[in-house]
Amino acid sequence: MLSQRCRVLRKTFVRYIVKMHTNVVLSCLLGLLFLGCGRERTDFKADGTQTGEEAHWLADFDAALTQARSQNKKLLMNFTGSDWCPPCILLHRQVFSQPEFAEYAAKHLVLLEVDFPHNKAQTDEQKAANDKLAERFAVYWFPTEIVLDPNGNKLGQLSYMPGGPKPFIAAVEQLPQTAGAEAAQK
Repeated sequence: MLSQRCRVLRKTFVRYIVKMHTNVVLSCLLGLLFLGCGRERTDFKADGTQTGEEAHWLADFDAALTQARSQNKKLLMNFTGSDWCPPCILLHRQVFSQPEFAEYAAKHLVLLEVDFPHNKAQTDEQKAANDKLAERFAVYWFPTEIVLDPNGNKLGQLSYMPGGPKPFIAAVEQLPQTAGAEAAQK
């Protein structure tokens, strides 16, 4: 009788543990599944204002250069294979999508994305314009970042570098302010 009772208690205990374990596992999975869903980024600057906006990229060279001239900013052209090039994807994730870069760009840069995707739709006009820019600036690999002064003169060229926005911003800052200054430094 005791062994029968032990078996019943053991079965009941095992069912309880399995049921409890299943509930815990399901709760954890649901928690992970919904973690972050529907939430906005809540990055805050030291003064308490919210950041988290990604930088705004243009796709038209003439419009970007006109904006750079009118705002007296450098033009950063990002030649990328946004959906297939691993270093391009890393550059976007680690630098361009970061609030620190977006804040810097808003003050100092006009951004132009010159994309060569494999799986994203582009108009024939956009493809032709991107090909023309790649040829004009002798771009042979991705990512290639070309910085122009507000008049469209090339100041320098960068590529992916690890470390997030700080080293990339520092590299942009080290470029001359005008194309004439670049010639004078040589």
